[in-house]
Amino acid sequence: MIARRFRRPIHLVLLTAACVAAMTVAALGPAWTARAAAPQQTPSTGGEGRPLRLLFLGHEQRNHNSHELFPLLAAPLARMGIHLTHVDTPAEALDPERLQYYDGLVIYGNHMEITPEQEDALVSFVEGGKGLVAIHSASYMFIKAPRYIPLVGGQFLRHGAGEFAAEIVAPDHPVMQGLEPFTTWDETYVHTRHNPENRTVLMERVDENGREPYTWVRTQGNGRVFYTAFGHDARTWSNPGFHRLVANGIVWAVADEAREAYKRLRMPGVEYVEGFNVPNYERRDPPPQYQLPFAPEDAEKFLSYPAEFELTRVAADPDIYKVISFNFDERGRLWILETKDYPNVILDGAPGNDRIRILEDTDGDGQMDKFTTFAEGLNIPTSLVFSRGGVIVSGAPHFLFLKDTDGDDRADVREILSTGWGTRDTHAIASNLMYGHDNYIWGVVGYSGYNGVMNGRPMQFGQGVYRFRPDGSGFEYVTGSTNNTWGLGLSETFEVFGGTANNDPTFHVAIPNRYFEGLEGIPNGTPDGRGVGPGYASIAQYYPVHPITPYIRQVDVFGGFTAGSGHQLYTARQFPRDFWNRKALISEPTAHLLALGVLEKQGAGFVSRDGWNLIASAEEWFAPVHAMVGPDGAVWFSDWYNFIIQHNPTPEGYSNGRGNAYETSLRDKERGRIYRLAYKGAKPSKTRSLSIDDTAGLLDALTDDNMFWRLHAQRLLVERGETDVVPQLLALVRDRSVDEIGLNAGALHALWTLHGLGALGSPTTEAYQVAVEALRHPSAGVRKAAAMVLPPVPEAARALLDANMLADPDLQTRLAVILVLADMPASVPEIGAALYEASRVEENYRDRWLGRALYIAAMRHADSFLARQQVRQGGAARLPVMLRIPADARPDWRTPSAAEVASEWKTMTVPGAWETRGLPDFDGAVWFTRTFTVDTPGPGTLTLGPMRNFGEAWLNGEQLYSPLPPGRGGPGMGAMGGGAGRGRGFAGRGNAAGQFVVPEGVLRAGENVLTVRIQNARNEGGFLAPTAEGMFLQVGSTRVPLGGEWRYRVERQTNAGPLYEAPDHLATHVAFTRAGGVRMASADITGPLLEVASAGPAAPPLSPAEEARFNAGRDIYSTICIACHQADGRGADKVAPSLVGSSFALGGPETAIRIVLHGKQGTVGLMPPLGTSLTDEQIASVLTYVRREWGHTASPVTPEQVREQRAATEGRNRPYSAEELQ
Repeated sequence: MIARRFRRPIHLVLLTAACVAAMTVAALGPAWTARAAAPQQTPSTGGEGRPLRLLFLGHEQRNHNSHELFPLLAAPLARMGIHLTHVDTPAEALDPERLQYYDGLVIYGNHMEITPEQEDALVSFVEGGKGLVAIHSASYMFIKAPRYIPLVGGQFLRHGAGEFAAEIVAPDHPVMQGLEPFTTWDETYVHTRHNPENRTVLMERVDENGREPYTWVRTQGNGRVFYTAFGHDARTWSNPGFHRLVANGIVWAVADEAREAYKRLRMPGVEYVEGFNVPNYERRDPPPQYQLPFAPEDAEKFLSYPAEFELTRVAADPDIYKVISFNFDERGRLWILETKDYPNVILDGAPGNDRIRILEDTDGDGQMDKFTTFAEGLNIPTSLVFSRGGVIVSGAPHFLFLKDTDGDDRADVREILSTGWGTRDTHAIASNLMYGHDNYIWGVVGYSGYNGVMNGRPMQFGQGVYRFRPDGSGFEYVTGSTNNTWGLGLSETFEVFGGTANNDPTFHVAIPNRYFEGLEGIPNGTPDGRGVGPGYASIAQYYPVHPITPYIRQVDVFGGFTAGSGHQLYTARQFPRDFWNRKALISEPTAHLLALGVLEKQGAGFVSRDGWNLIASAEEWFAPVHAMVGPDGAVWFSDWYNFIIQHNPTPEGYSNGRGNAYETSLRDKERGRIYRLAYKGAKPSKTRSLSIDDTAGLLDALTDDNMFWRLHAQRLLVERGETDVVPQLLALVRDRSVDEIGLNAGALHALWTLHGLGALGSPTTEAYQVAVEALRHPSAGVRKAAAMVLPPVPEAARALLDANMLADPDLQTRLAVILVLADMPASVPEIGAALYEASRVEENYRDRWLGRALYIAAMRHADSFLARQQVRQGGAARLPVMLRIPADARPDWRTPSAAEVASEWKTMTVPGAWETRGLPDFDGAVWFTRTFTVDTPGPGTLTLGPMRNFGEAWLNGEQLYSPLPPGRGGPGMGAMGGGAGRGRGFAGRGNAAGQFVVPEGVLRAGENVLTVRIQNARNEGGFLAPTAEGMFLQVGSTRVPLGGEWRYRVERQTNAGPLYEAPDHLATHVAFTRAGGVRMASADITGPLLEVASAGPAAPPLSPAEEARFNAGRDIYSTICIACHQADGRGADKVAPSLVGSSFALGGPETAIRIVLHGKQGTVGLMPPLGTSLTDEQIASVLTYVRREWGHTASPVTPEQVREQRAATEGRNRPYSAEELQ
């Protein structure tokens, strides 16, 4: 193979030659096919400079949306050594404490309000010698602030638009050096309120109306201001001339010291190599090329992070390699897990090539200089947690317990703690072990799941969260998640969060599965390990990641989180206060960044906001995979440093390995870096080294401001097992002080330590009485902990009620109390009475989690609860429809009457995501209806545009069908082959594309009733056509517009929305369920239900062998397919298409078999090939399940059919396209 090096343009021209590294380019030989490239390295020179770091005040809105435009500028500037940090609000940007660390401030957006204090901070920043860079609409921000517009130098007045180039009128000015006039489409700004004082105009826009200053600079005090009117949208922000103009303006505007240091910076050139088959998932033109790696010291020059932080490399290759995870022990030592076996060397428990090492900095210079191998011969270890004098290591198929017994820091005990962990896909195995407040070990697992014997009983589950005692007993599957899960985080008040790889960067575990087991009446969610848990919430309120290189490669969820890993919270006090216990660390290696999720309380639950990046790179090898708070309160993270991050599906030209990742020599096995990011303004942290024998040190560490030390101290005190520390623990609990965010961490951890020591079991003890006193502690976290550690005895239940905990002002604490009461003995009648009163409080029954928790507790205390109920005649018929019909039933709302529409249906303007039109944070099923008139009926086509995830339509009560793609007819279509006597040529009863055929005889002259049912699983739902013109009925030459006002009615919410709407609903629901619920409900309660009519002849029953295959396929689907295609087969939004009604899945079995064997490139993403990881029998089973579930009647699949297709396509090494399968 002959490879060729080149430098790929990124729409930039470097400012000066001094910013370009001198590179020696050597010819490439055939050896490049066998290993990753040697690193690029900049020759060392004296007086190494530094990059520029500027704060960027942006604005997320429709016009001048910096969230969309920022990466177009940040990427090229970062490769010049100019790093921008984005914030959204003036409060974040105009803080003197923060501004002091930055060389300059960039402003863009439409913010109008600014406080006098913020204006003072801005003006002082500039006059003190720093730079202001104002872009485009910044000249119409803060216009009421008296000093802002004069500082900028002018105010926007009006504009037109068009394509033009501005004329350079001061060519000798430093900002204009190397700049040529560039042509772009932009708004033609005209300004007013000009401030000519100390202002130099650099560029003018010239038209028939004269000359308009368009770019200028000015000085004020000791600082400088650069302004350009360019920059309305992406057409300018992606223009290389604009990049150069802004870069030059920044370099001119910053202080002399910063400018001179920047001139000495030698930025390496980014080199690309042709001749490698780099996967092109996004089908880019030109396709991506292989980038050469960098030595650590040069790679760090591409890293963008806030200027108030400093970055230290604590270890790097060649000393370490491929650190998949790490942790710190009670002495503060760094333990790393290094893997060369990942992703495709699966040894099923046999010794592997991976290891655990202990790293120490013995001379205090911040660099690890002592490396001790604790254990080797491991096979893809993914995390470790300290326990019982050793470590528990997650992996597959075994969890191991490793321990050093002779003090040489080398494991001489190796025990299997549990086995049965799935190995079929190594980026979906168990990971993220953590020690919890409850003295359990917590962890997560992806869709590789678990299938084995746990604690003496068979157990099987897929992706989700689990916990177990340190000795392996007491295993509990806590909740199921939406997809592949590789993130976990515990807050300081013991809220459980996590993240998944694909488009679910933050979730919250509100109610564990155990509370739903055996519970009737909750309409959604499955606590059996086969789907998303009913107490699980996807809480991220944002989609995109914010890379600063455009060359990212993602399999699906393009531009979002598709390899999200880790979710530990910032739980120390060394960072600024807005981090404390509210910002989560979320790695996204495919986007080359470590992101922040900002947690905010919402009712008894949470939402997560976009916190942008903590650190990101402008080159393509940087790949953070694990981040956590270290012993010093800094954030430590592991950089996997690899050009290939993607696991599957297999790109064209590659084969799949045993770990279900595609095989390629481009996967680096030798590099890896660990970094420490510290806040420059941090207070000194206390240096600790804990020992189980140092009781005083452990008790002192319980009050440390870093949860890392508190959990280690708690664990060691519990493992010590002695109750002589109880008096000191009680003193901590009695301390009623709180910190700046309302916490008393010492009291909270003292309570959990008492619980772990078994000191709270009897109501007669002093410890129990002190815990009861803590129910009235001023810290909500302490009150919550006190409630959770009390024993399940009548005295404890009465103590909770006496403390009025059901009305606790903190709703997270209130939720915990309700669940604690659910576990209390039913022999305490006061519990039911109190729960009944709480069920009538609007703040409770309208909250998604408090309502569910109250229902759970009320069902467990139903006798005493219902003794207080005021029974209303016909009350059950007044419940929301989702509570009074079976989960698999649908109301018949095809032709609602005018009176029903007026009383039960609300108004929504479409198209547009229903989350922005009255249904915030809503996933589920919604019906829409409207009327329209036609003069001349006939056959036609109904176009509604995209409906997410799935839509069905009825016209005058007749169900419409989607047109069958060409060549997709023929035998075997079953339910999707025709419908309601309409014959062949129709693909099914619903679709996501919003296209339907209107047969002859359905449309009427005059008024017609159109009804649509849309079901959405995640993210945006509803009619999503780009414009109202995309919704219409075409009958001959007549087009009937359908955009605009529709009426809608909610059928059911599937993402744990509020259950109740009135004070008596919860009690009525309990009584209804106790009386038989939906199983016994009469028609006057359920209302008319929609019959699911067969669209073709009934399918013949499955034979016993086929039935066994169907059941086996259900298990396979639940562990492999459910992550993307979801439990209902409708597909996760932006991840996978719906299987319901899919002509590819339900046509001839040959097509479905080929897709499973080799994968398929779809419009949403890539279906991974499963041919190497599933047997013929397994493929036949899962396809039989898909073709006979969800109302499907297609023929089952046999292993012989799979074997035949496997042989016929033996040489294929790429996914199918839709065209190939037509």
